[in-house]
Amino acid sequence: MSLATSLWVDAYRRRIEQEGAFAHVVRRGDAENGAVLVTVATMDGRATLYQRSFDLMTGDRRWVVLAEGTEAEAADAVRRQAGFDPDLWVVEVEDPKGRHLLDDESLA
Repeated sequence: MSLATSLWVDAYRRRIEQEGAFAHVVRRGDAENGAVLVTVATMDGRATLYQRSFDLMTGDRRWVVLAEGTEAEAADAVRRQAGFDPDLWVVEVEDPKGRHLLDDESLA
């Protein structure tokens, strides 16, 4: 049994804010099983977009970079993904240090 997406997103936002960064939900998807994209904007016009993926070799789930570049390029990648996934959640993190905390064990 996995954690509902809405609960994971709430926990993620709180964890980011504990570190002094800001996170907000840009798009809400399916509360139980929606996929999540995380955009990390470094406040200098640059951003990295992460998605959760399966490692085919190990079967583990891990976060991978989907797009990297300007904030506009990351936003374009989000629009493309949202175009074929109506259940998609998008969380935007604003942190000049570029921290995403997606590898934090408390969020696994």
